Amino acid sequence: MESLENAIFNRAELLLGADYMQQAAQKRVILFGVGGVGSWCAEGLIRSGIKNLTIVDSDRVCITNINRQMMATCRTIGQVKVDVLKQRLLEVNPSANITAICSIYSDENAHTFNLDSYDYIIDCIDSLKDKTSLILRACNTDATFFSSMGAALKFDPTKIRVDEFWKVQGCPLARAIRRRFKSRKTYPKRKFLCVYSDELLENLGEAHSCNTAQCICHSNDADSHNWNDFKAQINGSLAHITAIFGFNLSSLVLMDIRKKMLAK
Repeated sequence: MESLENAIFNRAELLLGADYMQQAAQKRVILFGVGGVGSWCAEGLIRSGIKNLTIVDSDRVCITNINRQMMATCRTIGQVKVDVLKQRLLEVNPSANITAICSIYSDENAHTFNLDSYDYIIDCIDSLKDKTSLILRACNTDATFFSSMGAALKFDPTKIRVDEFWKVQGCPLARAIRRRFKSRKTYPKRKFLCVYSDELLENLGEAHSCNTAQCICHSNDADSHNWNDFKAQINGSLAHITAIFGFNLSSLVLMDIRKKMLAK
C-alpha cells in the first residue's frame, strides 16, 4: 500500500523524479524570519519535499499580520509564530522534521545557530543590522545562501525578480545594506541571489499600533514581541507580493538541488 508521504508528493515526483525527492528530503535548511515572506517560503519548501527545516523568529502573531502571513488568522493572534507555523507545516507533512526556534538572530547569538551544519540558509529578516550580520556569516559557510530584499510598498507582481545581490536595482533595503558594507569596509565573501522588486509606492493610510493594552493582540496577556513595536516606520504590504517573494525563495532551493543533482 502506498505510504502517506509518497501520496502527498506524487505530483512533485512525477515532475522532478524520485532521485530529486530523495535529495530534497536529505537537505537541511534554516530559515530566518517567518513573516510575510518567510512563512510562504516555508510552505513552499515543505510542500516540495524538504523535510528538515529550522525556522527562526521571535514574533507573536499580530492582527496586522493576517493580510499577508500564511499562518496568521484571527484564531492564532497572540501565539508564537514559529510554533503556529510548525503546527501548520506538520499538517502538510507529518513526517517532516521541523525545528522551531523562538529567537531573534543577532551578531551576539549567531554562534548558537550552527550555520555550518546546514545545506541552505535563507534570510527573510527585517532588521538592517541583523540582516547584514547574517549575510556576512552565511557567506562564510559552505551552505548555499539566498536572501529576500524588501517586499513592502509593492503592488505589481510582474516586477518581482531574482538577481545577484550587487546587481539589485531600485530596492532601498539592498541599497542600505550595500552602504553598510561599504562604510564598515566589510563585504560578503561570495555572491548570492536575492528576490526583490524595483517598484516603490507610498503609504496612503495610517498604521495600526499594537503597542497598546487595548489592542486585541494582547487579549491573552501575552508579552508583545512584534517587530512593529520597534520599527521606525511601518509600510504597507500585500499577500500576493509577500507570497511570491517567499515562493521564489523556496524555488531557488529546489532549483539548486536539481542543478547539483544533474551536474553529478
